[in-house]
Amino acid sequence: MRTLYWILLFLTTFSIMEFMAWFTHKYVMHGFLWHLHKDHHKKDHSSWFERNDAFFIFYAVVSIICFYLWSYENVWFTLPIGLGIMAYGATYFLVHDIFIHQRFKLFRNSNNWYAKGVRRAHKMHHKHLGKSKGECFGMLVVPFKYFKR
Repeated sequence: MRTLYWILLFLTTFSIMEFMAWFTHKYVMHGFLWHLHKDHHKKDHSSWFERNDAFFIFYAVVSIICFYLWSYENVWFTLPIGLGIMAYGATYFLVHDIFIHQRFKLFRNSNNWYAKGVRRAHKMHHKHLGKSKGECFGMLVVPFKYFKR
């Protein structure tokens, strides 16, 4: 029975992370920590790394704390939570950094309707170079209009 709880908690955590990514992106990255995120919206990048890359550290630390609590304090439910956060982080890296922004030249010719919609929505987000007037702050869940065409 505990395995079922772990799976459900893992999937719930992964799903909640999409909301957390949207919330953090809209209200933190495009809010009071814009100075760390704005280099991500520049068209010219002088470096492979961006100050924006620092945001992954927060969720990595939360995930590590969950692993610590599971491993040393025997708090069973923190393992699936930590794994859910980590899995979303890995998915974010694959979708956002590799697929969308092509930091590594992989998945360039994806012809899938979902992949095209995600890429279109993110392109609309980057159309706005400033802090305000943004749209499409999520990553995996984007408005249906970007899947049409």
